[in-house]
Amino acid sequence: MMKKVISTDQAPKAIGPYSQAIECNGLLFISGQIPIDPSTGAIVDGDIKIQTRRVLQNITAILEAAGYQLDDVIKCTVLMADMNDFAAMNEIYGEFFTNNKPARAAFGVVQLPMKAKVEIECIASK
Repeated sequence: MMKKVISTDQAPKAIGPYSQAIECNGLLFISGQIPIDPSTGAIVDGDIKIQTRRVLQNITAILEAAGYQLDDVIKCTVLMADMNDFAAMNEIYGEFFTNNKPARAAFGVVQLPMKAKVEIECIASK
């Protein structure tokens, strides 16, 4: 088993005992990303669309740091603080995943870290 830690300063630093991503046997596992601006370390202000865009920009940066791209993503899990935001989140999500759309699950949760509106984790494969 080949396990490699992936880290980039183009995405938020881990705020706990975890890695931004782990690559293992041709799969890339990206930890849940919340809408933190990596240049400030703060949650971006704004609605679910602004926050979803920041999350997916962070995921894109991690993918690129590992030599992957959005088309390599095979599964996403989306966590939202308010399921009423689903349609707006989905609109932005669809701007990023235009080809080879990954499998996905979406859940409403009671609360997310730092009071984020959305968190997304994903798995990619080459």
